[in-house]
Formats: sequence, structure tokens, C-alpha cells
Amino acid sequence: MLEYNLYFWIILVAVIIIFLLDLVSEWFNLKALKPELPEAFGDVFDAGKYLQSQDYTRTTTRFGFLESTYGLVLFLTFWLMEGFPWLNSTISAWGHGDVTTGLLFFGILFVANEILTLPFDLYNTFRIEDRFGFNKTTMRTFFTDKIKGGILAVILGGPILALLLWLFSSEFLEGKAWLWGWAALSGFSLLMAYLAPAIILPLFNKFEPLEDGELKDSINTMANKCQFPLTELSVMDGSKRSSKSNAFFTGFGKNKKIALYDTLIENHTTAELVAVLAHEIGHFKKKHIIQTMVIGILQTGILFFLLNLFIQNEQLSAAFGIMPPAVYCSFLFFAMLFKPISKVLSVVMSILSRRNEFEADAYAAEVTGEASSLVTALKKLSADNLSNLTPHPFYVFMNYSHPPVMERIEALQKRTP
Repeated sequence: MLEYNLYFWIILVAVIIIFLLDLVSEWFNLKALKPELPEAFGDVFDAGKYLQSQDYTRTTTRFGFLESTYGLVLFLTFWLMEGFPWLNSTISAWGHGDVTTGLLFFGILFVANEILTLPFDLYNTFRIEDRFGFNKTTMRTFFTDKIKGGILAVILGGPILALLLWLFSSEFLEGKAWLWGWAALSGFSLLMAYLAPAIILPLFNKFEPLEDGELKDSINTMANKCQFPLTELSVMDGSKRSSKSNAFFTGFGKNKKIALYDTLIENHTTAELVAVLAHEIGHFKKKHIIQTMVIGILQTGILFFLLNLFIQNEQLSAAFGIMPPAVYCSFLFFAMLFKPISKVLSVVMSILSRRNEFEADAYAAEVTGEASSLVTALKKLSADNLSNLTPHPFYVFMNYSHPPVMERIEALQKRTP
């Protein structure tokens, strides 16, 4: 039976408060929508497209609220109806030891979550995104992506999870499991950052070398000017799934790669694309990538240290109806207990990320010698993606990893490089 102790009430109240904070921020965001098109965007938005962008914000916000409410109700129902002890007793008859039983425990929860959230994924892709002209995904591609993602979760996530379960259930480590777990997960994260562009991403998208011509020459010229060791320049078939645009950088040390969505190339001029890429180069030159990586590794270390303190906490396990504590259950229960701190850390990291975006914008304006191309690119991206031009400050504070586009444009226009 569940024990209604201090941990029970802390987790219950925290989950509900976080849900309500998100709800309030979304309500503020909807109230902040303005019928008047900001003057600065008159060259990329017409009245119809601006109304469509507001409709998209309303639709996705309301859908997100419905989805999060559904998730909260499912979790609370499973918890309060003693689903965790039922699942634990069921799989204990199948598995032997913390590792195999733990893999079964998380595997069942993963599959159940995928099944229960599948209707929302389908509706979002084939109704909402399709209604606003973004969806290019076929039903076959959708389910193929799901299957590939599940296989990768087993192949890549299974071994690292098994290792962590073994480390924290091993008696001979004498309280040092968190150090080994920290090292293992950090090494795994770095390995994935290296392998993802070369092995994982090509499983989902096709990458082809950018054709010779003005764009390729301009990008290489900019990379040389910035002393950016560009080794690969490719085009990704983003239009296979969505009409939205993007670009990203990958690679370590002297092995840097740039991938451009085909939709981005189609909708922007060479000067605008070079400005966007100069912005991304700015993240490398300003050490933002290393900064984020170091902070992430440090956070992982703190997380594992705290996990080590709670891994055999009887009261925490009792709050979920599990006695005696099981290592694999404690992984999940600690994540619930840590959720308020995780939310605070997420907000802090978003503040840092927004600051870094301003710095990268400034770098792009400096190296290109003008800010107008990046300004125009940001405007076009906002129009192409039906972005909200007037988000509420509280919603930005809680959720935005990038500054609102209006703020970015105003900051760029103040520059006189």
C-alpha cells in the first residue's frame, strides 16, 4: 500500500504546481496575442498569414494543454491506484536480479507510454500540422520512424541503463556507484554526440553534398574567414516530414559539419543563409557548445550524487507502494522527487541559452559586416514557421530557449558593424 508520508506529499504537490505554472504561462501567452501585425514584419506577413500564425499558436497551445492534462491524469491514476507495486510484483516473477528486472520495468513503461500517447502524436502530425500546411510525413514514414526509434532505444539505451542498474546495485562499490555512473553516462553522451550525425541521423534522413555554386562558395568563404574547420557541407531532406526550416552543426575539434534543410535553401537567399550559418559559427566561436556540454556533465554528476543518497530510501519507495526499495524503481521515483529542481534548472539553462543566442547574433552581424541579412532571415523563418510574434514574457521565461524574434531583431538593428 502507498504510504502518505512527506515524500508522497512533496511529489504530489510539486507535480500539480508545475502543471499549474505551465497552464498559467500558456494562458498568459494566449492573452498576449495581438490582432495588429507588428510593423517590422509587414514585408513577410500579410494579414491572412498573420491571423494564421495566431490560429496556429492557439491550436497548438490548447492541444498541448490537453496532452499534458492527459499525461498528468494517467500518471496520478497509475500512482494512486498502486500501479507501481502491481507492475513490480508482476515483473519480479519474470526477471532475476535488479538488472534484468529493471530493464523489464523500464521497457514496459516505455512501450506503454508510446501506445498511450500514440493518438496524440497522430493527431498532431496528421491533423494539426497538416491543417496548417506543415506536414509532409506519410503514415508509412511516421510508423517507420517510431519503429526505428524503438530499436535504437533498445540497442543504445538498453546497455547504458543495464550498466547503471548494475553499478547502483553492486555492493562492492561502497557508495561510489554515482562516480562510475557519472563517468559512464557522460562518456555515453559524448559518444552519441559524435556518432549521431554519422550513424543515427542518416537512418531517418538522406544527406547529400551541397552542389557546387554560389551558395557553397559563399559558405566556405565565411567558414575560412571565421577560421571554422568545415569538413562537410550537406543538404538534408527535411521536406520529407515537414515544410519547416532549420540548419544545424555537428562535430568535434577540427571535424565540423553543416547540414542545411532543403526547405531552408529553397526559401532564403544566399546572403541570408550565410548570415544564419555565421550565427551558428558564432556559437562555436563563443564557446557556447563547450559551455553547455560542461554544464550538462556537471549537472549529471550532481544528479547521480543525489540519486546515490536516495537509492535505498525506504520512505521514498513507500510513497509509491514499493517495499523494500528496488534500485530500478528508485531511479524513477528519484526523478519524480527531483522534478521541481529539474524545472528550475531548465529555466536557468533557458536564460543562459537566450543570452547565448544574442551573442551569436551579434557575432554574425560582425563577421558578415551587416545585420540586415540575418534580420530578413529571422523574419522569413518566423513567417514560414508561423511563429508567435508577441509571446508573453512569463511564457518566454518558462519555455523559450531562444529570445522572441522581435527582441533579436531589435538588438540587431541597434548594431552598426
